[in-house]
Amino acid sequence: MKRFQYLLWFAHEHVSFRLHEIEAIASILKIPIKWIEPPSDKPWYLVELPSEEAVQKLSARSVTMRRAIQLWADEPTVPRLHASLKEKCLNGLLEPYKLKSFKVDVDLFCNSQTQEEKLERIESFSYIPFQGHVDLKNPDVTFQFIEYYGLDPKIVPENPVRTFFGRVVSESGRPLIHELSLKKRKFIGNTSMDPQLSLLMANLGKVSNGDLVLDPFVGSGSLLVAAAKFGGHVIGTDIDFLMLHGRTRPTRKQTRHIARKDESIEANMIQYSCADKYIDVIVADSALPFWRSDVEFDCILADPPYGIREPTERIGSKESLPIVKKEGSPVHFPSKVEYGLNEIVKDLMWFSSKHLKLYGRLLFWVPVFRQDYDDAQMARHSCFKLIGNCEQVLTTFTARRLLVYEKIKIPQDTDECSSAIPTASTFREKYFTHGNENRLTRKQKKAEAAKNKEIWFAKLNNVNIR
Repeated sequence: MKRFQYLLWFAHEHVSFRLHEIEAIASILKIPIKWIEPPSDKPWYLVELPSEEAVQKLSARSVTMRRAIQLWADEPTVPRLHASLKEKCLNGLLEPYKLKSFKVDVDLFCNSQTQEEKLERIESFSYIPFQGHVDLKNPDVTFQFIEYYGLDPKIVPENPVRTFFGRVVSESGRPLIHELSLKKRKFIGNTSMDPQLSLLMANLGKVSNGDLVLDPFVGSGSLLVAAAKFGGHVIGTDIDFLMLHGRTRPTRKQTRHIARKDESIEANMIQYSCADKYIDVIVADSALPFWRSDVEFDCILADPPYGIREPTERIGSKESLPIVKKEGSPVHFPSKVEYGLNEIVKDLMWFSSKHLKLYGRLLFWVPVFRQDYDDAQMARHSCFKLIGNCEQVLTTFTARRLLVYEKIKIPQDTDECSSAIPTASTFREKYFTHGNENRLTRKQKKAEAAKNKEIWFAKLNNVNIR
């Protein structure tokens, strides 16, 4: 079978997620990938794929990729790229597209260009014998020219270190990120997940048509929306009664003084035309599973609370014999106690070992202090293999990691589970302590800078400053 070389061109964000996403999508679609170059942090992958249809399917679902390009030339310098293209055009490479309308896109990585420089680069390809007309809005074929200047924006060489030219085969699934934008979503909460990360989780979880997907910390349902968009039938649970019934304080600044109306996870599913994929959400404590023993999910996605914006709680009482108080409310709100992050993770893994299908995937986030992070802290369970450990940097000192597990065996009584993740209370204490220290340092630097500025002006005017 003849295979074709393609350049997968990525947006330079969430770099550690790229490879896991591409491999997961290829696995779902049963597309074999041959790597021309080992995957790296550079904004492209060079691959061989069996057909143009395969690369279109792969890119259509990816949210880290920008576009897929059939590679026509790959050279270390611009002159060599032009020489290579001239030779290939003479050999008939352009023939199928010669009469079609076209445009040429130019992209510089780690560098910038003026409009005049961009036009100059486009005009440099005037030797290519196009006979069709230029169409910037809706061309029959789009060509891509790329100049790569390295990964360090502080050290930009005078000339590109690598150049590419090729025919754009397909765009990626990134428009879905804008379609699911939180700005336009009917119902959101304090911790609603960014659409791109939600879609990434669904891709890494290998969610496909007909899958049954659970989010045990559902909140405002961002993960359910993403999973439903890829064909999953979704259900969620959460301990927060008010959130699931759309009665929490509005999150948007402009409407905080107005009570929520007709806002719910179901309303979001209707908004995005996913109502047929929505099963329900249930008020429940994840520490006390209520599912029948034969219930099995294809994928479990979770973003447990970290104790910063949402409390880490489970049903319980500090009293040895708790008394239910009669408050005159038709709804009973049970008392709660702290639910440690290690407990949350262990309970989630034990639950998943029993209720996740064999070779199904479990994904969840954990917060970390970057300077204290150690791979050995991450959770382990006899039934699961760690497939991915992807970092999203939050601040200079904090991050969160998406852990991707695959169930590799049926649970047994001898199974073991371990986790040394710092507790939510420890993370919360460090988060605010470090934040206060940073604010104090910034305040001191600002005061020192103001003082220095005052001294400088005083010297100019020959005035003594005490």
